[in-house]
Amino acid sequence: MPDPIRDILEQSKTLAVVGLSAKTTRPSHGVAAYMQRHGYRIIPVNPQEDVVLGEKVYPTLDAAPEPVDVVVIFRRSEFVPEVVDAAIRKGAKVVWMQEGVIHEQAAERARAAGLRVVMDRCILKEHAKRFVTKRI
Repeated sequence: MPDPIRDILEQSKTLAVVGLSAKTTRPSHGVAAYMQRHGYRIIPVNPQEDVVLGEKVYPTLDAAPEPVDVVVIFRRSEFVPEVVDAAIRKGAKVVWMQEGVIHEQAAERARAAGLRVVMDRCILKEHAKRFVTKRI
């Protein structure tokens, strides 16, 4: 049975995390730290930060100098269209909207540009479900 989310997680190595906070209590920080521990390269995007998780932070997705596989969005839904436009310009393969982040029109625009879209799902939970073995 095909599992498109497993495919995304297996084929992707670089995650741009838009809205990544340096505050360890914020969901974006915990999720990005988890993904980093599991071998993903994290590119933080947040105009309010300088360094997060040992990585230089870029004020915008457009400012990030390297290619990105997945753009993980930790912004309110009304900010999604501008992030999707930047992801398309950047040549990202996937736009991933975290839990509670939903924007159907932006998702359609991303799909029309050839990007895969995951909406209203947590990348940490999806990764853990598929790749982390439970210990008794």
